[in-house]
Amino acid sequence: MSKTDKKLLSFIVPCYNSAGYMSRCIDSCLEAGEDTEIIVVDDGSKEDNTFEIAQEYEKKYPNRVIAIHQENGGHGAAVNTGIAASRAVFIKVVDSDDWLDRPALKRVMEDLRGFGKKKPDMYITNFVYENQKKYHKKRVHFENVFPVKKMFTWDNIGVFLVDQYILMHNVIYRRSVLKKCRLKLPEHMYYVDNIFVFEPLPYVRTMYYDNVNFYRYFIGREDQSINEETMIKRIDQHIAIAKRMTRTYLDADIKSKKCRKYMIKYLSIMYQIATILLLVSGTPEHLEKKKQIWQYLKDQDKKLYLKMRYHPFGVIINARGETSRKLLIKAYHGLGKYIGFN
Repeated sequence: MSKTDKKLLSFIVPCYNSAGYMSRCIDSCLEAGEDTEIIVVDDGSKEDNTFEIAQEYEKKYPNRVIAIHQENGGHGAAVNTGIAASRAVFIKVVDSDDWLDRPALKRVMEDLRGFGKKKPDMYITNFVYENQKKYHKKRVHFENVFPVKKMFTWDNIGVFLVDQYILMHNVIYRRSVLKKCRLKLPEHMYYVDNIFVFEPLPYVRTMYYDNVNFYRYFIGREDQSINEETMIKRIDQHIAIAKRMTRTYLDADIKSKKCRKYMIKYLSIMYQIATILLLVSGTPEHLEKKKQIWQYLKDQDKKLYLKMRYHPFGVIINARGETSRKLLIKAYHGLGKYIGFN
C-alpha cells in the first residue's frame, strides 16, 4: 500500500518539543496495521530534535508515517495540517504525550474494518486519566449512556453523569463530518480540543461505542495546559473558546433534541470551569471577568443563559459571599482528586 492509497484511519500526532515522549505515542499507533497512517506534525519545535525523530519514523515506515514540519501555530494549527494531509475515512487525534492501549486498539481496528459501507459518523471509546501520581487510574466509561457495540443515533443515548464527556481523547470522527462542518481550529490558542469535538456534533447522525479503555491520557507534567495554575494564566483563551462554542451552538441547525441537550451540557461545563478558575484566582480583575462572561451569555441568548445560569451547578458556582467561594473551591479540588486531573 503506497502513500497515495486511501487509508482507513489517520492518526494525527501534533508535536511541540516532544522528543522525550513522542516515540511511545507513535509506537502505540503503529500497532494499528497497514491500513492506517500516522501524520506527525512538528509545530515549529526549537528546543529538541522532534522533527528529526518524526523523519526517522517516516524513513523506517514510508507507507505508514508522514512527517510534516511547519512554523509554530499551536495545537489547532497542527491538527488543521493533519486533517488536510489525511487520506483516510476516519480521523483520530493523539497528543504526543498520550498513547493508545494495544489490546483495545486491536478491538477498535476490528470494529472499524467491520463496518463495511455503513460507517458511523462518530466512534466512541473509553479513556483513562494516566495521572502518574496516582496508583488507581480514573477510567471514564459510557456503558450507561450508549448502546455497546451497536450502531445508534442521538435518540438512543441515555443520561450523561457529571464526569462523563465526549472529548478529543475518546472520539474518532469520520473525515467527511469534519468537512461538512468546515472545521478549522484557531491558531496560537490552547483548549481548541473542545472545538474539535463540539463543532461537528450537529452533523453527527450515527454513532458507535465500544466499551474499551482505548486512550491513555497522560497527566502530571507541570507545564501541561490543564494544570490549574497554567489554566488560570490562560483563562482569557478558555473564555474565548467558550464564546466561540456559544456562537457555534446558537448558529447551528441542530436536528436532535438530545444532541442539543448534550451541547448545552458541554457549554455549561466550559462556563463552569471558567467561573471556578476565576474564583480560585480571586483577584478583583478575575472576579469582574466572572461577571462579564455570564453577561456575555445573557446578551447572546437569554433563554440559553437562563438554562445554564439557573441549572443547579450554575446556581452553586454563582453563589455570593466568601464562605460560598471557599466551599466551592474545596469541592472543585475534591472533584479533581476523584477524577484525577491536576
